[in-house]
Amino acid sequence: MTGALIDSNLHGLQLLNRGKVRDVYATSDPNLLLFVASDRISAYDVILRNGVPDKGKVLTQISLFWFKKLGHVIPTHFVTADIGEMPAEVQVHREALEGRAMLVKKAKVVPLEAIVRGYITGSGWSEYKKSGTVHGIPLPAGLVESQQLPEPLFTPSTKAEQGQHDENISPAQAAAIVGADLCAKVERAALALYKEAASYARTRGLILADTKFEFGLVGDELILVDELLTPDSSRYWPAAEYKPGGPQASFDKQYLRDWLTQTGFRKGLEGGPEGRKGEGWVMEESVVEGTRKRYLEALEMLTGSGL
Repeated sequence: MTGALIDSNLHGLQLLNRGKVRDVYATSDPNLLLFVASDRISAYDVILRNGVPDKGKVLTQISLFWFKKLGHVIPTHFVTADIGEMPAEVQVHREALEGRAMLVKKAKVVPLEAIVRGYITGSGWSEYKKSGTVHGIPLPAGLVESQQLPEPLFTPSTKAEQGQHDENISPAQAAAIVGADLCAKVERAALALYKEAASYARTRGLILADTKFEFGLVGDELILVDELLTPDSSRYWPAAEYKPGGPQASFDKQYLRDWLTQTGFRKGLEGGPEGRKGEGWVMEESVVEGTRKRYLEALEMLTGSGL
């Protein structure tokens, strides 16, 4: 196992953005971008100071698997993951990029997190306990934590700047932000993607509890952008252990979130010792390895192969 890649540094390429996980570079083709998946990991909208070795490669391989499997549902931004097919200025960085880079189409990002929930958990469960709703959508009384919903729900959130918190909003609020027609297209695509992915995941022994999609526009065409159905953007539960009525074992970042909570972190907490404003949290080595193991297991269960 090699060390974690925290920040890529590609001489000769213009860095456009360093996100929570991905570094985005311009290329010599004005219509194409280079996405590099680092080994950074975030929780509660905060980037941890140390990373998880190979995490970026796992995310890339899972996204590539799903782009291929779901490409018939909606076009995607994916062009190639073969370094040899990328522009010359990218190819010189082959060693650093192998397994963690994608060449993608440039798109105008739709400013919504398109979340689909098939089960009631996380922030959805917290809201339901208070008001009987999820993102303002009324739900039947008597649901228990982690229960499957009658139908998958489109439950969008705002797309916050880095360091800020996404805000859960209703579909009506989403339509007011991006327009009713575009919001309807996003909702249809997100639900279709979720239903097909969840159906396949069950054949691999996994429950896809919820996931987040991002969309963009190339001209007037809506396309899928960013990552797809990774443990960073999705809750995967082992189907064999599923038992509604409480939290579930998972292959996502919940393991890390639980550790952060136990050590005193709270979402939105201000002040306190170093790190409680998101500027100094360091994962214990056991948490790094535990997280890495879960990501690798998700890759193997979904695709049938490892790195």
